[in-house]
Amino acid sequence: MNRLTRRRLTAATLTVVALATGTTACSSGGSSSAKGSDSGTYTIWDPYPQFAKDSAWAKLLDDCGTKAGVKIKRTAFDTSDLTNKVLLAAQQDNSPDVLIVDNPVVSTLAESGILTTTEDNKLDTSKVDPNLLAAGQSGGKTYGTPIGANTLALYYNKKVLASAGVDVASIKDWTSLTAALEKVKKAGKKGITFSAIGTEEGSFQFLPWFWGAGAKLTRLDSAEGVSALSLWTDWLKKDYAPNSVINNTQTTSWQEFAGGDYAFAENGTWQLANAEKAGFDYGVLPIPASGGGNAAAPTGGEFVTVPVQGDTGRYATTRKLVTCLTSTENLHATDTTLSYVAPTAEVQDKQVAENAELKPWVEAVKAAKGRTSDDLGTKYPKISEQMWKAVQSALSGAKSPKDALTSAQSAVK
Repeated sequence: MNRLTRRRLTAATLTVVALATGTTACSSGGSSSAKGSDSGTYTIWDPYPQFAKDSAWAKLLDDCGTKAGVKIKRTAFDTSDLTNKVLLAAQQDNSPDVLIVDNPVVSTLAESGILTTTEDNKLDTSKVDPNLLAAGQSGGKTYGTPIGANTLALYYNKKVLASAGVDVASIKDWTSLTAALEKVKKAGKKGITFSAIGTEEGSFQFLPWFWGAGAKLTRLDSAEGVSALSLWTDWLKKDYAPNSVINNTQTTSWQEFAGGDYAFAENGTWQLANAEKAGFDYGVLPIPASGGGNAAAPTGGEFVTVPVQGDTGRYATTRKLVTCLTSTENLHATDTTLSYVAPTAEVQDKQVAENAELKPWVEAVKAAKGRTSDDLGTKYPKISEQMWKAVQSALSGAKSPKDALTSAQSAVK
């Protein structure tokens, strides 16, 4: 590990900030300085400013520190601010001991030489689902371990479907889903709402359909990619989806669904609490692939990583901290708090045993895929930007799906 070197941060590293959205940063457990003069103090940075220092999450960090025989100094930032702070700290050789970061950021930080590999820091990731671990892999190496995952699926309003004579069990592919939307419209209700806004949120929501068609991010303008964008475009033309999707965030899209008139909404596990408050019976099904089966939806969630340290003697204790945070017992409690699906089958089974409503989400997560998987790394932000621009262009009618994605692919090259 002492042979690890930190490469100069490049402009590509800074583009990762475009992937992040968040709220106001806050701090608990001390200042944002990465290390105190006391060698018995270990620093942890996380993207959970919603959890104050008396929260279960903060107490877990302190408990893991106690077990490792050290004091924890925790600083919480919103996601975008955290990324900027990490880049600055790395330049100053002042990185935190443990960094919990949004999974698309991992490969960029890794390629910049900021993170150690699990081979170097000897973290055991053998129980983690391979598709979730892939989000933290770059160049054949693994950088950290997921603390949990969320993804997208389709919420549905049982009353709306029943009034339209739609059996949700019949929805197995795009054809049957579109047929259901047609029935819903004929019954005087609204079809499906989603977010197609011109940001990472728009790409995030389009990816299940793009991947569900069999398309690859390395070729946006493939016939499969065009078929996915044509599906969305046709839904708008036939009024199965509202024009508002062009400006919808995932929050405003949810608000449309919560009104009670829509049959379906594409959204994530983070809306479960709101779904319980919606005032109508709902269900969840994984997003279908074009020809059947479950489409791969993008994984959300964070990785627990170990940044490079000038003092390599700190790694042994850091490993104890990370192992504690990602243990089977602690993962269950943490992922319940964060509304995440656990990254290991053992904890997933426990979650479903306690709450059967999580079963479709576990299925969706098992089919999910990291946005930076396939060794895209720092290429992903540029690809994603061109993807959401193409979606916007096609849905607004400015270009055909084929022309929009052809332009996107040319811009990526």
